[in-house]
Amino acid sequence: MPGASHYYIWYRVTGDPAAARAAVAALLRDVLGATGIAGRVLVRRDDATTWMEVYEDVADVEGFDRALAAGVAHHAVAGYAEGRTRHTEAFVVAT
Repeated sequence: MPGASHYYIWYRVTGDPAAARAAVAALLRDVLGATGIAGRVLVRRDDATTWMEVYEDVADVEGFDRALAAGVAHHAVAGYAEGRTRHTEAFVVAT
């Protein structure tokens, strides 16, 4: 059985970046409250429209997935992603 998962979710932001940032900040607060996982947002060094949310050490993957999906829907975060597409990658530590 694998250990904790680490989520990396990237997308290109369209529309108002300040509104997108507010929506993502609200998402991070909701996820933290529901799961105890403190996410963070990175911006691509050479392209300020490419953002990445990072959530590390996720032990309860199913609960985290539910909380993340609920927050994305509640704050309409996908509406700020180009094509409404958020690319999610999940990794575990190699053994």
